[in-house]
Amino acid sequence: MDEAFSLIMREGRDPATNPYKPPLPPSDHVQIVEDGLVLDRNVPVQMRDGITIYVDIYRPSGPAGETYLPILLAWSPYGKHGKAAQLWPAAGLEDGWISRHTAFEAPDPAYWCGHGYAVCYPDPRGSWLSEGELRHNGIGEAEDCHDLIEWLGTRPWSNGKVGMTGVSYLACAQYLVAPLKPPHLVALNPWEGFSDWYREFACHGGIPETCFTERGTASLNWSTTRTEDTAANIRAHPLIDDYWRSKMFDLAAIDLPIFLVASWSDHGLHSRGTLEAFKQLSSKDKWLLVHGQKKWRHYYTPANVELQRQFFDHFLKGEETGLADWPRVQIEIREQGSDGTLRAEKEWPLARTEYVPLYLHAGDSTLQAQPPAHSSQLRYDAQNGQASFDFRFDEETELTGHFKLRLWVEAEGADDMDLFVGLDKIDTSGNRVPFTFYALYDDGPLALGWLRASHRELDETRSTPWQPFHRHEREIPLEPGTPVPLEIEIWPTSVHFSTGESLRLTIQGSDIYSHDAYNLAFARHEDLRNRGTHILRSGGDYDSHLLLPVIGRR
Repeated sequence: MDEAFSLIMREGRDPATNPYKPPLPPSDHVQIVEDGLVLDRNVPVQMRDGITIYVDIYRPSGPAGETYLPILLAWSPYGKHGKAAQLWPAAGLEDGWISRHTAFEAPDPAYWCGHGYAVCYPDPRGSWLSEGELRHNGIGEAEDCHDLIEWLGTRPWSNGKVGMTGVSYLACAQYLVAPLKPPHLVALNPWEGFSDWYREFACHGGIPETCFTERGTASLNWSTTRTEDTAANIRAHPLIDDYWRSKMFDLAAIDLPIFLVASWSDHGLHSRGTLEAFKQLSSKDKWLLVHGQKKWRHYYTPANVELQRQFFDHFLKGEETGLADWPRVQIEIREQGSDGTLRAEKEWPLARTEYVPLYLHAGDSTLQAQPPAHSSQLRYDAQNGQASFDFRFDEETELTGHFKLRLWVEAEGADDMDLFVGLDKIDTSGNRVPFTFYALYDDGPLALGWLRASHRELDETRSTPWQPFHRHEREIPLEPGTPVPLEIEIWPTSVHFSTGESLRLTIQGSDIYSHDAYNLAFARHEDLRNRGTHILRSGGDYDSHLLLPVIGRR
């Protein structure tokens, strides 16, 4: 397939020198029997163009491994060999939850083989010792995954049914291959995976992410050949073009049974995309679970692993496991930290949502139900300043769903501006209430949003009153002295407010929430266009407001 863009590649780093894994095992195919498992290591599998990739396959030892087995595939470029210390202590996993055989963000072979499954870990094309060059989430990777599924489904020990599960990249791989409809692929379990490379991973609101993308590029560079230089390609493609279109998932083409898990706690990576995937899927049999926990802990929590098994036992083994009683949607209503209440629903977004505007009052930094009668402005230094607006709830209130900030702005001394938006819960004593954030942190915000002002152009056909959808195909500079309205998407969340608690809206020109540790940082943005002064306008002709998804009692 000819590409209409130039792809930047980089030379791979010697896989034998990776400091985070034990030494590479011998590259020849070998069978190992241990811990009740039969491990076929480095099995060569030929792709349709003749390239060979290598996979590890776990099966039960003894008589259980001699029956026809369903297969779980965890498609991952992070390395199938050696599982030493790949989850940080702050991830919250408890002793005994996973075995030493478990690959990063993947199902545990010891558990699944113990319940009558085979598990396959591949090293995709161009990763580690597999042949070819590694390119991420394009048609080539989709075809490779398709070919492996069909190879697995025709093994003499296979029952012909393959399922996929896993977190992050392992979830995205499911969106990638399912539209190709490999005949032996039967069911999917994406556990938090973005579904829009540009908007959710690379450029939040058009603002390039500069830390996690660099780290991701480095961690996917273990190869004997060459790998895609994702960070360099992001810099080379600041707007949506054919490079980004080549990575867009055809979610509407997915019609397989699917158990999709999202979180409120992954803003800047997976939260938005997992929920968008659920909305766009064509699957008749689809279930959604949305939580506010740390994602790796949540995936490996024993009760949740049992849910995974109920799902796969039904579709891969044909067993009756109670799926008919599963609510189609379950969401966790957050209170604080990782505390929340799980509630059954019928759809997402919730059909009974009432979208309520709270208007910005620049004069006294409040949010109010009525707009100010007269216009006013609030100014702050573009690089170091911020503006905040509070609203106190006089009754118990639940907010669940999409938020939107409509904001009239101008830049003094610049023709562009990068805006970072955060929502926080404030308790009755005036203290900020922290929430679980990403896979590791306990001090996160309620929700985040971003927008580069020159990227304000909307795709009117895909935007809704509560969720703007920006085109990101051209830049429209700001003009001196001319205020413009911005529609800023704030990623979905859920929270309960008691009487007397408050919602705080923060607006500034840099990351509102950031950790300094490079190896553990997410959603950082350091290539900014802010200079001079940001001016926010409200009242009169300037209808600046925050749109809230208010959920009434049933």
